[in-house]
Amino acid sequence: QVQLVESGGGLVQPGGSLRLACQASGLAFSLVAMSWYRQAPGKERELVAGINSAGGGTNYADSVKGRFTISRDNAKSTVYLQMNSLQPEDTAEYYCAAGIRTNYWGQGTQVTVSS
Repeated sequence: QVQLVESGGGLVQPGGSLRLACQASGLAFSLVAMSWYRQAPGKERELVAGINSAGGGTNYADSVKGRFTISRDNAKSTVYLQMNSLQPEDTAEYYCAAGIRTNYWGQGTQVTVSS
């Protein structure tokens, strides 16, 4: 049974930083691409960042380029999202997904950016 568990969300002031983590179990983690999505109230879920199985290839939404960094530790079956220079528009529920077709999802972690 595949499980993805996110952690690290919370309340942060504009300009602050958070690091999200997603720990996976029940799948061959080192063989699958991983990604982070987010969804704000009333908006569609959008891709934030993706990383290939080896960790050498990444892609980002234009809105987060230069501020967010996705990385992975295959020995720990964990993917991370380092978020810097956070702004109120980054407020959303953040989800971890596994596979190029994102056929496995975590339950999400809330990120709120507010003063």
